[in-house]
Parts: sequence; structure tokens; C-alpha cells
Amino acid sequence: MLTQLSIQNYAIIDELEIHFSNQLNVITGETGAGKSIIVGALGLILGERADSTALVNKEKKCIVEGVFDVNKKKDIRNFLTENDFDNNDELVVRREIGTNGKSRAFINDTPVTLSQLNELSRLLVDLHQQFDTFELGESNFQREVVDALAGHGAVIEEYQTIFRQWQQVKKETEGLKAQKQQFDKEADYNRFQFTELEEAGFKENELEEIDTELKLLNNSEGIKAALNKVYGELKESETPVVQQLKILLNQLNVYSSYHPDLPALLQRLQSTQIELQDIADDVDRISSHINYDPGKIEQLNERLSLGYKLQKKHGVNSTNELIALQKQLKEKLQAVLNIDETIRQKEEELVTTHHQASMLAKKISDNRRKQIKPLEDKVNKLLVQVGMPNAKLKVDIKLAELVISGSDAIDFLFDANLPAGQAGKSGQFQPVRKVASGGELSRLMLCIKSLVAQSIDLPTLIFDEIDTGISGEAARQVGIILKGLAAKRQVICITHQPQIAGKADAHFFVYKQIVNDTVKTSIRQLTTEERITIIAKMLSGEKPTAAAIENAREMVMN
Repeated sequence: MLTQLSIQNYAIIDELEIHFSNQLNVITGETGAGKSIIVGALGLILGERADSTALVNKEKKCIVEGVFDVNKKKDIRNFLTENDFDNNDELVVRREIGTNGKSRAFINDTPVTLSQLNELSRLLVDLHQQFDTFELGESNFQREVVDALAGHGAVIEEYQTIFRQWQQVKKETEGLKAQKQQFDKEADYNRFQFTELEEAGFKENELEEIDTELKLLNNSEGIKAALNKVYGELKESETPVVQQLKILLNQLNVYSSYHPDLPALLQRLQSTQIELQDIADDVDRISSHINYDPGKIEQLNERLSLGYKLQKKHGVNSTNELIALQKQLKEKLQAVLNIDETIRQKEEELVTTHHQASMLAKKISDNRRKQIKPLEDKVNKLLVQVGMPNAKLKVDIKLAELVISGSDAIDFLFDANLPAGQAGKSGQFQPVRKVASGGELSRLMLCIKSLVAQSIDLPTLIFDEIDTGISGEAARQVGIILKGLAAKRQVICITHQPQIAGKADAHFFVYKQIVNDTVKTSIRQLTTEERITIIAKMLSGEKPTAAAIENAREMVMN
């Protein structure tokens, strides 16, 4: 709900502040006084394009600020929280146009981009979108009107859940089919690569172990000769080292009791002799297992060559990487076998969810079609009341592809000047957005909203000169409808009709005055007596008659 609007240095407005009531607010004034300028200023804080030509005083900036009560607006509160704005019951939106023509916007005193302001404006549907009569020509709003009358929100919610599931399964199925196509392209090559590695049959670290073994075999003769020499020197030469140590040990043992250090020295010599004996035995054992084998060398070289060839082919550097690649290829080949079954299961799920969505969409469509005739009758009856007796609304509903809103394409068709007896003829109606004038759209929108006001949240409705082309009883009926709408939501109406002004809960009067030889627009809220005087002037002219005053008093008091 718009509680306050402040405007500084905009067009012919120097400075003004309006405090709106939460019910029916009426703005009146002479033609050219600046009523629509106020609506234009409001548009600035709702994201419309700024124009530096709006600055009358080029020495100071233009400031438009709106204060809104968003206490019960969950979407707006979520927007404020998600964007780190102060989240209070009161929302302050400010737009400034600098002397250089640059525009800045603020939400709760925090600078914002115009895109953020526009995003907020879309959430503030009740504050500005709903009074844009061009919305009447939008298919989404038309569908929402029919759905509001059908009252099947729970069915739509259930349908949308199933529809999203169907879309998700459809996306997954298409992804699997694309993956299968890729698998099919690669399957033969993957199978060849896998077979090649499987036939090679490498074990963990095999190539690295072959490389080590080949180095031993290729140097086996030299290694065996060196080992034999060591063994010979230790045990089989004319003076073997082991035997020499034993002799020396015996010679020294005779004198062991004559010097305190000799027993320890003898023990060390004995340990050395035993260790060299063990070394000689190990050398003999190792030597006996080393043999030059040309056949095995050739066999190992072939195996190593195959391994290196496969490593180079696949861009890897170890046996284990080849084994890992073989495992990956096996998994890909298995995936080819599995994906057909997965696709089959997904296609079954796709059929099921599509059937469920279709059945719910049909139920929604049936509910909508039941509302078409009552909606047409009620709107057309109201159109007569608001001074459009020859105008008719016709709701066209056609079956369409499943979308998030169902399977219906809904279009409001309109003929503003349908001759008597022509209502049943085709070709007379065209889409609302193409044929209705601004005033006609406003009154048509008013009629429709009066029917769905209890079902669609419309906290603030602003009608700019809805009374164009009407007077008398039609204007009174418009006033009655506006008053009914304002019982539970805020309505702001700019009007020239006394019948509408008389219904106001708050009546604002826009007027021009000369300030320092400059024409300025001002606005003030009228008292009850001032209202009676202004409405009387609207009825009979600048000098109202006693009858006009009495008529005005009756309008205001009723």
C-alpha cells in the first residue's frame, strides 16, 4: 500500500507531499493542473525511464520518494532479505535525477541499479503493474483472472509439480539418448582398445619389474664373475680370507689372558670370521641363481616393447595407468549395455508423468471453460453500467501444448461498438490489446477486477482518468464499483466526474498557483466542506448553484 508520495522539482511541481488513505483516494483538479504529472512522478520510483527535461529548476536535482506498507508482502520481504536491504514493514523507494541528467535509485536508503528497481517493481505488482491497463492484454493476466474465478489453485499447484517432474524426466531422457549416440559412436573403438589391453593382460607394476629384471639379465655374466671372485677370495683361494682369519684367531687366543683388551679383540675377530663365512655362503647362493638366458631376455624385451607401445599410444607412463585405463574402457562398454535399459525406464516414467500432467491439465481446462460464460455475462453487464452498452467481452480459449500454466491459450476479445443483434456473429471481436482505447481499457479492467478482487491480491489500484467519455449514471456506477473495490484494498483514482469524487474516502485537489511569477502545481486534501464545494463546481461550474451544492452534499454524505 502506498502511504506517502513526496515530489521535488518535477515538471511544474516545486514540492509536494501526499499522504494517501488505505481505501478510495480521489484526485481531482482542472485540466492541465498537473494530475497526471503526479502519476508520472510515481512511475519514476517504479522503474520508468528518467528524463532530465522533467527538471524545471536546473540548479537542483529532482527527488521522488514513495513510502509503502509491505507488512504482508512475503515476496517483497524475501527480495529485501536476499538483496541485503533493510527489511522493515515500511519500504522507502527514492529516485533522484541530478542536474547533469544522471539518475540514481535507492531502496531503503541503499543505492540500487535500475535493474534491481525493476525487479522490485515486478514484485510490487499490487503497487504499479495492476493499474497498468495494458496488462489486460497480457495472456498471463487473462489466465489468472479465469483461474481466480475457477478457484482451483490447489489443482494448478499439483499440476505444476507434475509438469516440472515431466520436464525434468524429459530432459534426463534426452540427455541419455544423446549420451547413447556418443557411446554408439565410440563403442567400436573402445571395444578395440579394451580388447587390446585385455589381451596384453598386464599385472600391477609389471613393466617396471620387467625393466629391473632385464637390467639384471643383461649384466648377469659380469655380476656372476664378480660374485665368484668374491666367493673365491673368501673361501677357495690358496689363502682364503676366512681361513686366514681363523688362523690368526688361534694364534692370538694363546695370549688372551695376558692383556685385558685381548678377549674383546678376539671376540670381534671371531664375529668377523663368522660374518665373512655367512657372506661367502650368500654370494655362492646368489651366484647360483644368476644365469644368462638369451631366450628369456628376448621374451622380456618383447613384453616390455608391447607395454611401452601401449603407454605411448594412450599417453600414460606406468603399468598401473594402463590397467586403470582398461578398467575405464570396461565401464564404458558396460554403460553401453546399461544405458538402453535406463532409457527404457525413463521413457516409461516420461509417459506416466505426461499422462498425469495431461489429466490434471484437462481438469484445469474444464474448470476454466465453466467460468467463461459467467465471466462474459458478468463483465458485459458491468460494461453497460459503466457507460459502454455496445461493448462486449468474449473469452477465447483454445487447446495448446502443455506449459507450466496448463494446456489452454486464453485470449480476451473485445468489441467496443458492437451493433445490436451482432453479438453472435464471428469476426466482430479482436484481441483487447489491439482494439480498446485507454479509457475503454480502464473501465474494462475495473469491471474485471471487481469480479476477481476477492481472489487476486490487489492492494493498490491506480486509475488515471477512468471516466473518459462517461457521465451521469455510468459515472455513478463506476464510483460504486471503485468504492466496493476500496473496501479491502487501496484505490487511487484521477477523475473529472463528481459522481466518482463523491465516493472518496480521501479527496485530493490539484491546483496551480503563481509563486514568484512562476506557475507551480500544488495538492491538498480537502475537508468535507471543501469537498462539497469542489464537487458542486464539478457539477455546475465555477459558481455552483444551490441545487448543485445540495446535490454535492448528498453525494459526499452518502
